[in-house]
Amino acid sequence: MTQALMIIDVQNDYFPDGKYPLNNTEQTLQNTLKLQNYFRQKLLPIIYIQHINPDPNAVFFVNNSFGSQLHAKLLPIKSNEMVIQKAYPNSFYQTQLQEKLERLGITQLVICGMMSHMCVDSTTRCAFELNYQPILIHDACTTRDLDFNGNIIPSQDVHNSFMSALMRFATIVSFESFIETI
Repeated sequence: MTQALMIIDVQNDYFPDGKYPLNNTEQTLQNTLKLQNYFRQKLLPIIYIQHINPDPNAVFFVNNSFGSQLHAKLLPIKSNEMVIQKAYPNSFYQTQLQEKLERLGITQLVICGMMSHMCVDSTTRCAFELNYQPILIHDACTTRDLDFNGNIIPSQDVHNSFMSALMRFATIVSFESFIETI
């Protein structure tokens, strides 16, 4: 089995000074960097997903903006790493992601990133449907508080709800558990 790490939308606009900040971004980034380091040490591919909002009136992830750039701590991109840009929550939709994975012979995706309830959810479900046997690192993902029907749902509740819903589509583990099982 050939694994690749997929880091979804760890971009500046999601951090405290960004245009659409999420909760718990620093801890999520630290766990993402540990995953990145692990995959780099093993010389396994890393795919960075970068959301670029095509809407000319977009509030965040505006093309060529500082906010749409990958977080600086993820850089530089190494030779066996690549950036795939997307315009929709599902990282496979209207991108070259699947073609690149097939070319690399990837059979399993280890997924982390931002936001748990949107792009991480959409991409994980699609990865399952495409038979990439996804492993989702829950403590290297985060989201934000959501408003539904006049009620604020705290980000941790949103995150936990989506992780529990994704148990049918992925093996969901912490960073530490992932490293221990390898």
